[in-house]
Amino acid sequence: MGLAERRKSLGYSQEGLAHVVGVDRTTISRWESGRTEIQPQLRPQYAAALQLDLAELDALVTKPQATFQEPVVSSSVDHHGSGDTDDMIRREFLRALAVAGALTGLRTEESEALSEGVHRRGSDDFIRMNSHLWQVYQLARAKGAVYPIVSDQLAALAKALDGRSDKEGQALCGAAADLFQLAGELAFDGNRYTDAAASYTLAASASKEAGAFDLWACALVRHAYVDVYEHRYQEAAGILSVAERVARRGDSALSTRHWVAAVQAEAFAGLGDLSGCERALERAENVMHLTGPAQSGGWLRFDGSRLAEERGARYVQLDRLDLAEQVLQGALEKGALAEGQSLRRRGAVLANLASIGVKRRDPEQIVDYAREALHLARESSSGYVARRLQDLRTGFGPLARDVRVAEVDAEIKALNAN
Repeated sequence: MGLAERRKSLGYSQEGLAHVVGVDRTTISRWESGRTEIQPQLRPQYAAALQLDLAELDALVTKPQATFQEPVVSSSVDHHGSGDTDDMIRREFLRALAVAGALTGLRTEESEALSEGVHRRGSDDFIRMNSHLWQVYQLARAKGAVYPIVSDQLAALAKALDGRSDKEGQALCGAAADLFQLAGELAFDGNRYTDAAASYTLAASASKEAGAFDLWACALVRHAYVDVYEHRYQEAAGILSVAERVARRGDSALSTRHWVAAVQAEAFAGLGDLSGCERALERAENVMHLTGPAQSGGWLRFDGSRLAEERGARYVQLDRLDLAEQVLQGALEKGALAEGQSLRRRGAVLANLASIGVKRRDPEQIVDYAREALHLARESSSGYVARRLQDLRTGFGPLARDVRVAEVDAEIKALNAN
């Protein structure tokens, strides 16, 4: 038996095992295929997750891993990278951005000569399509179904951007920054955190080229989310500090800086800083004083409607359970999470209420809320809700002896193995 077979025998997907060990899915893939060695500091945790001692882990590692092959997504193998279509699109964008940056340093006539005669779709066409894709994404129950169209749009944008350094090229960079944030959200919802981080990095780079400070700050916020959900709160706080400074240079009529504050509250809660968390939440709540269209409808959707959910989730992190339960129950009972609203949001609130049950060692509360969240996770195919539920399992401990909790534990395990 190899590492992959051992993982599968325990009911883990690569994503699920990666979460338990605290690494990315691609790291598990490389360990199983024998392409990289397991880092010494991670060996005990990896062995424990596979229910092995270190000697047994060593025996599996030394066996040939010939039975496991990572699937090749693209039919044309690229020896300079992974060969993955998404990776090739990202590299194409990096090249296009580098060329565009270089061209801005040339004389105007030289720049025009280099890009003369190339037919491209206009930036307005891409921006309209991006707006439509964000709407489809928000309405879709299974978010992953949107990705093939997003991928095609990214490929077309890369070709249109190639060599452009004029105002139209700057506008195309803005369209790319917008779309890469959507691509990152799709990857994040599918628990592909490395892909999400790469997309957000490109979104930030393209935003900088476009001179779009609000787009840039939002890309940084989304990048910080990756660290938050990997529990790297100090790293997230550092990125969010930069996002805060960038947002100050943006449009004060937009809600960008308030969204930055809302995510800062999550990072502070993760660090156990109650006062810092409360101050950040107060700054976020100032979004309610904005008038006019404060959101883009796509890459910026923070309007304060989720503040109750956010505050409740932060209190859970900080073990202020009575406050958390009161706020989260209120969010469920209000129309903001009624039928027809985001299944992903409702699932996250239910998972937080279940986590209060874990902290209180209350099997009934765990089972009631976790089962409803499981139903929504299956219905929406949301990796985000599945990840929240997976977090519950780490705290079950002796509670798993309860038959009802054991059944929920098995359902969550099966959900994350799919």
